[in-house]
Parts: sequence; C-alpha cells; structure tokens
Amino acid sequence: MEEKKLKSFETSDYCPVRDVISRLGDKWSILVLTTLKVNGKLRFSEIQRSIGDISQRMLTVTLRSMETDGIIKREIFAEVPPRVEYELTELGESLFPRLQSLVDWAVENMNSILSGRNNSQKH
Repeated sequence: MEEKKLKSFETSDYCPVRDVISRLGDKWSILVLTTLKVNGKLRFSEIQRSIGDISQRMLTVTLRSMETDGIIKREIFAEVPPRVEYELTELGESLFPRLQSLVDWAVENMNSILSGRNNSQKH
C-alpha cells in the first residue's frame, strides 16, 4: 500500500497559521474586533460594556496583544482624566472581512451546534 503524502502547515520553526490563530482564537479577540468594527472608535469602558462579560484584566490583555500585533490603535488624549480610545488599524480592517465570514457562520449555525451538544450530553 502506497503511503499518502500529506501537506504540511509547518514550513520551518515558524508557522504563520498557528501563530495568527493562537492570537485571534481566544475567547475575546474576535468579539473586540467585531465591537470596534461595528461601533468605530471606542473608549475602554465602552468596549467592556458592549461585550458585557469580559473582565477588566482580560480586556486589557486582549487590547494590548492586538495593539502589539498592529490590529488596533490606541490613542491617548492629554486630558484630566486622561482619555484613551481604541480603533481598528488598516491591518485590522483588512482582517475583518475574513472574520465576518466566521461570525456569520457561527450565527447561522448556532442552533444546530447547540442541538448537537445537547444530543451528545443525553448519550
């Protein structure tokens, strides 16, 4: 029997797919990106209110990570108290259409997914 030749996603010590998915595949990143895309420039507290159940610490960690990757921009205004606003960068805007497909798929298929989960718990 001939061995099947598999395509590999690892080209060297660095795999771009794995790297990007690990940064965006957490519980909060896509929600933050969607919130900024739908609402535009927002303050920290507005993002937190929009998402609802994210802790202040997790939102801080998520925003810092996305800022480091160049997906969002943080702007500090010299006011008292200081005002900080976040918005998508060009890179973040270019990412969003790809994420939109995933978001749409999740919304369209959530009932089927929940039904499957419920059925598997009964067995």
